[in-house]
Amino acid sequence: MPVYEGDPSVEIAAWSSMSKGDSANVSFLHLGAHTGTHVDAPAHFIKDAAKIDSLPLDILIGPARVVRVPDEATEIDRDFLAARDLDRVERILFHTRNSGFWNEAFRKDFTHLLPEAAEYLIDKGIKLVGIDYLSIEKFHSGHHRTHIALLSSGVIILEGLNLSEVPAGDYELICLPLKLSEGAGDGAPARAVLRTM
Repeated sequence: MPVYEGDPSVEIAAWSSMSKGDSANVSFLHLGAHTGTHVDAPAHFIKDAAKIDSLPLDILIGPARVVRVPDEATEIDRDFLAARDLDRVERILFHTRNSGFWNEAFRKDFTHLLPEAAEYLIDKGIKLVGIDYLSIEKFHSGHHRTHIALLSSGVIILEGLNLSEVPAGDYELICLPLKLSEGAGDGAPARAVLRTM
């Protein structure tokens, strides 16, 4: 699994093991809060903003639309979104060419959402935006405008989805991030599933 450049690497090891005479198996996990499938809280890019433990579950659970982005697209722009019927859509998940990158080293050229497109989604009343790679924003954008626009408007960002086997369409999303607090909470790994409606 790729890890975003500069983030902590993933380490999974046996802390105790019954095969070594211990009374129970206990695993040790070491990873960043933005590893694999994860949710970004406003505190990720906004000082003193809401953390992961205060995000409303009713936004993380409910109807979601998977939108297929053509493989040749490296950016999701406002015109692409304006050509889609997003009326009554509250949660949108972008299935891009990124879903084919999950068995490779980290890629910097992943498809991303432009800031102007983020503003369009906010204006449409979208409450959750998901994408199939480790960031919704261009690699080293230098400004974080996509993240800041969404998070400051109360839009939850779900990153690191693997949508490779998921056709475009409407689903029920169930996404539960780890409830981290006590100094953490800028984001959290999550288990996200889609059910057909």
